[in-house]
Amino acid sequence: MRLKRIAAGLLAFCALGGTALAQGRHDRGGTPGDFDFYVLALSWSPGFCEIDGGRGRNREQCAPGANLGFVVHGLWPQYERGFPSDCGPSGRSPSRMAMDQAEGLFPTESLARYQWRKHGTCSGSSPSDYFADVRRAREKVKLPPALASVDSERSWTVLDLERAFVDANPGLRTDMMSVSCRRGVLEEVRICFSKDLRGFRSCGEVDRSGCRARDFRVNAIR
Repeated sequence: MRLKRIAAGLLAFCALGGTALAQGRHDRGGTPGDFDFYVLALSWSPGFCEIDGGRGRNREQCAPGANLGFVVHGLWPQYERGFPSDCGPSGRSPSRMAMDQAEGLFPTESLARYQWRKHGTCSGSSPSDYFADVRRAREKVKLPPALASVDSERSWTVLDLERAFVDANPGLRTDMMSVSCRRGVLEEVRICFSKDLRGFRSCGEVDRSGCRARDFRVNAIR
């Protein structure tokens, strides 16, 4: 029950993340495996907790001393314009063995299960393979040193933050990612991967969906 409450605050965030990219086609109940590329969404926990953490639903992720920076929000199959969602049979749930693959990736098990239902079912993979792919994508992304441990608040521009990720990840370009902000706070970084997850790839719609603020705050990790 507690995990359900924790995840509830992220569900609206997940919906925002999906619709932000859905300028074109959205196939609810689409065909598993029928998509063009992946987006790895990395939430900045201090920003998420400032924006949504006051609702009493995110105690585990936002607890004092949780010491969480970037965490996996999801790995999302995407079309060139829009995205599929909820492609699997109703009620299908990952096994305990599959959930072991997700351990340590998401801030809560409830979020991992939600991401499987909404996005993983569209991947064409089994739950175990989907979570293994989430881990594979996450391990390919190196965090910029300036964001690996943030002990004080500072201001960033979108271009500066994107360049920091580009400098830390050979092969990544600014047109292969986007930065999401809300209420003047860093919320998320989204990085585009080829369908086989072998490398980064350009993604015009995702790139254009990013933060339009001149600058934003990057909250300290607590």
